[in-house]
Order: sequence, then C-alpha cells, then structure tokens
Amino acid sequence: MPIFEYLCPACNRIYSFLSLAPSPARQPFCPKCGATRLTRVPSAFAVAGKAKEKPETPRGSQPDEAALSRMESEVMRMADGLDEKDAENPRVMAKMMRRMAEASGEPMTPTMDEMFRRLEAGEDPDALEEELGPQLEAETGEGASGLPSHDDGLYGM
Repeated sequence: MPIFEYLCPACNRIYSFLSLAPSPARQPFCPKCGATRLTRVPSAFAVAGKAKEKPETPRGSQPDEAALSRMESEVMRMADGLDEKDAENPRVMAKMMRRMAEASGEPMTPTMDEMFRRLEAGEDPDALEEELGPQLEAETGEGASGLPSHDDGLYGM
C-alpha cells in the first residue's frame, strides 16, 4: 500500500498517510492541529538521489504536479512488484528507496548512501535510524529553522 506525505503549513510538519488505494481518495487533515489544507510532498525516501537527465531541484522548492505524478507512477510500478513480505525486508526496501532516489533527481547525502548500503547488507533499520538519524537530519536540514520537521507516525487516510 502506498504511503503519501503531506505538509501541514500551520504546524510546519510533514505527516505520512497510508492509503488503501493507489491514489489518495480524499485530502487528509493534520493529525496534530486538524488543518485541512495540507500540501502533498514527495516522501523522504523518494527525494534522496540524483537522476542524470533531470535538473536538480533547489532545496525548499515544491515539485510541480507533473513531477509528483511521475513519482507516484514509479512508486505504483515498484509496489506492483512487491509482496507483503518484501515490505518487512530491509534489503528489499533499501533497494526500492535507491530506485526512487534515482528517479527523483535530488542529490543523495553521504549519510543516506551509507544508510541504504547498510540496510542492503541486512543491518537493523531501527538501530540505523538511532545511529544515523541525527546526522541525516543535519545533512538534509530537517528540523532546522524554517524547514519542516517530519512526524514519525503513520496515519490512515
């Protein structure tokens, strides 16, 4: 099942929503403040690499609808090839995240590359997040002044 991410402008926070359909059926609301005008953004794992033919998107700029549509198509194509067991396999998920990174056109940070490499080697995702999470946040600017932070929860649509 796809996970879509939305930015709440009131909270300046990105929330993840699990959809039971390939495309969101309705606009979600903010789990914290209840705001209804959330903006869809690419998932964090989907904005970590660099495609050769796509220009780099300046940090902080929002992708256009066509880019979001292409990204959604790529996610759906990849999801069709996964089964339920794959979603629990860190190696498979790391490979999928690398593919999304390549499709996104965004630069991959050294820590993101290390995290993918270690997931592909079979290391525990929770341990990696604990070890590398702060470094990854520092590299990507997440949580820095003015930039949105990311909520750890997963919410239903």
